[in-house]
Amino acid sequence: MFGCQQVLIKTDKSLEGVLQFVCSESAKLGNCGTYYARQLYFKTGKILSKFDLHKLLKTNPHFQALYSHVAQQCLTTIAESFKSYLGLLKAVNKGAVEQRPKLPGYRKNGLALATFPRADVKLKDGLLRFPLGSKVKIWFGLDAFYLPMPSNLKYSEIREIRILPRNQCFYAEFVYKMPDTEQPTLDKVKVLGVDPGINNWLTCVSNIGTSFIIDGRHLKSMNQNYNKRVSTLKKDKPQGFWSKQLAHITEKRNRQMRDGINKAARKVIRHCLKNKIGRVVFGWNKRQRQEINLGRKTNQTFVQIPTSRLKDRIAQLCEYYKIELTETEESYTSKASFLDNDVLPTFGEKPEGWQPSGKRVKRGLYRTANGYKLNADCNGAANIVRKVAMKLGLVVNGISRVSLSAPSKLRLWSLQESPNFVSKRASAKFA
Repeated sequence: MFGCQQVLIKTDKSLEGVLQFVCSESAKLGNCGTYYARQLYFKTGKILSKFDLHKLLKTNPHFQALYSHVAQQCLTTIAESFKSYLGLLKAVNKGAVEQRPKLPGYRKNGLALATFPRADVKLKDGLLRFPLGSKVKIWFGLDAFYLPMPSNLKYSEIREIRILPRNQCFYAEFVYKMPDTEQPTLDKVKVLGVDPGINNWLTCVSNIGTSFIIDGRHLKSMNQNYNKRVSTLKKDKPQGFWSKQLAHITEKRNRQMRDGINKAARKVIRHCLKNKIGRVVFGWNKRQRQEINLGRKTNQTFVQIPTSRLKDRIAQLCEYYKIELTETEESYTSKASFLDNDVLPTFGEKPEGWQPSGKRVKRGLYRTANGYKLNADCNGAANIVRKVAMKLGLVVNGISRVSLSAPSKLRLWSLQESPNFVSKRASAKFA
């Protein structure tokens, strides 16, 4: 299995100019490859292979401006995108995919990813040497550029290095082979149900009597602040307006989201490893973000919270640690009572006259038929496990009323008080 580490490149004017040149040539070469592939597809219905693109464009000035393997990798990506397009069309015809894909298009006035194989990047005196194309030395008298080697990675384990442009910043993505670790002993009978939300980003309940909630209010607040600043900066500006300040705050917001995703996913996996839980059941409704209707403000918050990316990250970690992940639709899990063992119908197949035994009396509080008060999201997470219990042969008797009533709350970021506030509070205490 391979891992990826992103490092922000601190650039001066000369290095920034070189990186912009490399990524712009990669974008232009990609557009050339896309043009030939599209024209052939329109006329014959066939697609070019990566070898055809390499041979066809090897004399292209954009190809020669890049190092040969970097240019080939750029064209290989184009060929793979067209191959994936045909594969998706076949899946649509078979009914396996609902949404019809679009033919790969062009990148307009932008920068594109540039991939350097490790064999072409040399390490010397703690610096990585990235070669440039044969024409660049003739044009500019430059044959390479240099970046520092991360101290936490081994050069021998790196497989490739990508130069990634994003929001007027440049990142170096180091793809490396993850070391083989001894796999922990896990019990497939133990299961963790996960219910995604907004204020409670993930609510997790297991059949061994544990439960916890990953708080999403801080993430929600970051999104709200970002939306306010974007709205202020775009006020009275023409449609499509963009600026360096907008790029800066967007990149900052994206970094915060990535950090939150990694922290939340790690908390879930660590809980599974600590308690030897071998299964995770994730509640997920397909296309729920496209068809959600919770009001204008709630829709904006819900859609911008990257829960889908969090689900994908949990899936990656589950695959690495050999934890089985199951997705299930979560219709009626928040309405039905887990303790009363209510029937859980599938969306669109609700029996006539179906009514839940309990009900949600207020935000976050669910009351069962016997009057027991539970955390509403924990009740939903437990029902998500019950949705697939029969199919997977799971035992849900271990989900107790205590775990549904008093889950622990986990924060993604610790709250820090400013030094001035702490000193004032201390002086007031001893005054």
